Amino acid sequence: MERRRWAVWVLAALPALGMAGEALEAAPEHWTEFWFVRFLVNAVGYASLLVPGYFLVQYLKRRNYLETGRGLCFPVIRDCVFGNELKPSDEPPAVTRPELAETTRTRQVLKLLFCAGGLQVSYLTWGVLQERVMTRNYGATDKMPGERFTDSQFLVLMNRVLALTVAGLCCVLCKQPRHGAPMYRYSFASLSNILSSWCQYEALKFVSFPTQVLAKASKVIPVMLMGKLVSHRSYEHWEYLTAGLISIGVSMFLLSNGPEHYFSPATTLSGFILLAGYILFDSFTSNWQDALFAYKMSSVQMMFGVNLFSCLLTVGSLIQQGALVEAIRFMGRHGEFAAHALLLSICSAFGQLFIFYTIGQFGAATFTIIMTLRQAFAIFLSCLIYGHTVTVVGGLGMAVVFAALFLRVYAKGRLKQRGKKVPPNEAPIQKV
Repeated sequence: MERRRWAVWVLAALPALGMAGEALEAAPEHWTEFWFVRFLVNAVGYASLLVPGYFLVQYLKRRNYLETGRGLCFPVIRDCVFGNELKPSDEPPAVTRPELAETTRTRQVLKLLFCAGGLQVSYLTWGVLQERVMTRNYGATDKMPGERFTDSQFLVLMNRVLALTVAGLCCVLCKQPRHGAPMYRYSFASLSNILSSWCQYEALKFVSFPTQVLAKASKVIPVMLMGKLVSHRSYEHWEYLTAGLISIGVSMFLLSNGPEHYFSPATTLSGFILLAGYILFDSFTSNWQDALFAYKMSSVQMMFGVNLFSCLLTVGSLIQQGALVEAIRFMGRHGEFAAHALLLSICSAFGQLFIFYTIGQFGAATFTIIMTLRQAFAIFLSCLIYGHTVTVVGGLGMAVVFAALFLRVYAKGRLKQRGKKVPPNEAPIQKV
């Protein structure tokens, strides 16, 4: 009883973290169940692995181990810490593909349909399962309410394990360019990728899936603001116009249910903080991956390297918390959850492969159009399956957001056709 009273006092004392609200379904029974505490615990677990690794890398560099090192461990340490500097003669020669010029229009259309269908099926299924796992109970009966899975980090681990397996098979079966990047450099993108995925899963405990989708679509706004303030970057008039339309559309959707909308479990301040964290970490991941591509690696090699460190970090953190065994026990109690988590991971892994193939065949503009349509379909499916209500004003707001996104793609396409410099992407395509 004392513990429950103390938890209620904490709820009242920390409104800034979104832990208070008139309509929250149930207060956590212990302070360790608050999302902010779980975030800090996870971060400490990652730091316990990354900080010693950082000092080890600095020590090996100061010792000039690349010149003085010997023994069986030398090749491993060299690849992990120093990498392989590629000489011009080491780079694979450019391969011409005359068959692409001879490809018929019908074949290109079939390829486009294959890419669009693969992306839609993979990520629409992924979105539906993501909401099911994070917002519904398992094992519910007429007499028992069932239990809900709450460990987002375990879901991140499952996604990364399967993605690592798929990327490893692709590296073995398909010829890849010689790898030159120091392996430790993947850990930065891996950490931000884990945190962004964790925030994305956790946010569904506080915001509805349609709200989450629109928040992802509107991340162009804070990125433009940061570019203006930090990098003093200039933007075209149409960029400000479309960003303003996105802001108006999102505001229409969020305000469409009236003031009480803010006090529902679907729209607490915690949810918006987590979505902001997702946008921040995801933006860093994409930019760091773009920098790593200077080593001339393939997308599959990038996928393998980042997911390798993601698996190491999440497994280490889960073991330290004692949560890995509990999550496996939950899977044993609920076979339906195990099937959902496995299918979620399959969709995530193969969706990444469809991303690489689509961009390679048709370019980033076509990929952006397909994924924008996917966002609209995802909201429709979520409302249809899980009963989210959207008012007329909210529907108009969503229409404004997606119209603005298509306008941005169209404007960049026109600039490219005219031979003008295309503005840098506000949200670089995440390679993993």
